[in-house]
Amino acid sequence: MPPEDDGHAIQVHLDRLLAARSMTLAELAARVGVTNVNLSVLKNGRAKAIRFTTLTAICRVLECQPGDLLSYDDEEEGPGSEERSGNE
Repeated sequence: MPPEDDGHAIQVHLDRLLAARSMTLAELAARVGVTNVNLSVLKNGRAKAIRFTTLTAICRVLECQPGDLLSYDDEEEGPGSEERSGNE
């Protein structure tokens, strides 16, 4: 089943970072102080937002930069993305 088109092109690489550090989602959740469900939503690309405090805690625990966790892929943008880009 393809993911919903939510109109953003941000990719989350949490699964790759966890695998590289031999860490489970449950362990990360406990160390960051958020629920497994919230991290799962982020990991699966279904999050609509992330608090900077959560992002900070994830980066601290995983010893990474935000750019290691998130990337922008304009090929993933949904319909109407050209209306949102450019000078407005």
